Amino acid sequence: MKKLVLGKTGLEVTRPAFGVLPLQRVPMKEAVEILQKAYDYGINYYDSANGYSDSEEKIGNAFSGGRRENVIISTKSGGKDKATVTTHIELSLRHLQTDYIDILQLHNPSVLPDPNDSESSYAALVEAKEKGYIRHIGITNHSLANAKAAIDSGLYETLQFPFSYLASQEDLDLVAKCKSLNIGFIAMKGLAGGLLTNARVCAAFMEQFDNVAPIWGIQRMSELEEWVALAQEDLTMTDEIAQIISEDNQTLGGNFCRACGYCAPCPVGIEINTAARMKFLLLRSPYLRMLSEESNQKMHLIDDCLNCRVCVSRCPYSLEIPALLKEMLSFYDEFRLEHINELV
Repeated sequence: MKKLVLGKTGLEVTRPAFGVLPLQRVPMKEAVEILQKAYDYGINYYDSANGYSDSEEKIGNAFSGGRRENVIISTKSGGKDKATVTTHIELSLRHLQTDYIDILQLHNPSVLPDPNDSESSYAALVEAKEKGYIRHIGITNHSLANAKAAIDSGLYETLQFPFSYLASQEDLDLVAKCKSLNIGFIAMKGLAGGLLTNARVCAAFMEQFDNVAPIWGIQRMSELEEWVALAQEDLTMTDEIAQIISEDNQTLGGNFCRACGYCAPCPVGIEINTAARMKFLLLRSPYLRMLSEESNQKMHLIDDCLNCRVCVSRCPYSLEIPALLKEMLSFYDEFRLEHINELV
C-alpha cells in the first residue's frame, strides 16, 4: 500500500485512507468486518469524529488489542471550550478502546480559538497532548478563510479540508502552502459530496499531490475493494481523465452544494443538502428512487421555504440557498414529469 508522510506529524499514512463517517449507517458486526478487512488489505489510517454517532465505537471494536498499534486514528471534537473538548477526548478514548489518539482535530470551528485563552478549545488540545492522550493537533474546516488563518497560525500540524478535482485555484494554492509549511493536508469530500462518481478519475487526481492524504468515505465492502484495487494501479493523469475533469468542472464547478450539512436544520424540514444538489443527483446517479412520491413530497417542502436565510448564514460557501432550492425544484418537477411513466 502506498504511503505518504503527513507533514510535521511524521506519521506515515496509507493512500487510500478510510473515512469512517458512513459506517454509522452500518450495523456493528458488518462495520467491524469492513474495518478489519481494510486492515488486512494494509490500510492504516482511519478518520472519525466524536459526533459521528457510533463510528468511534466501531473502530474500537475492530482494532482493540494487537491491531491498535498498527493503525493511525484521527478524530474530532466540535466543542467550543476547554471543558467540552476535554469531555469529548475522554469519551473518544473510551469509544476507541485506546489510551491515545494519533490526531485530535477541532471540528470545523466557525471562529478559530484564541490560543492565549486558558479555557479555549485549543487549550484542551495542548493539555491533552501534554498528558499523552493525543499525539498531534489538527483542525478541520470548510471555510477557506479559516483554513488559511489556521495554517498561518502555526498552531496546527494537520488541516482537513474539502478537496476534489472540482477544486478552485485558491484550494490548490492552499494545498501548496500546506506543503511549503510542512502541514499535513487531509482531503475530505474527495467525491464532492457524492456528485463525482468515477473513483478512478478522483484517485488519479489525488495522485498528483504527494502531500495530500485523501480519506474516502466507505460504507460497503464493494467500495473498500474498489479503492484498494485502484491503489494497486499506477494511476496517472491521462488525456482521457483530464477531459473528464474539464467537463465536470464546466458542469459542476463553482457554486454547488458540497453536502456538508452545516445549513441544517431547516425550520420547515427541507433536506437542504439533498435538495440543493438534486439536479446533479438526477443526472449523475440512478434516479428512479428520487422520483418516488415520498421524495416528491420532500422536494416540495421547498414551497414552504420562509426565506429566513438562516441556512445562508450557516453555509461555509456562502451559497444563496433559497434561490438554489427553487432552481432545483423547478428542474426536479420537469424531470419527474418527463420520467413519470418509468415509475409504473
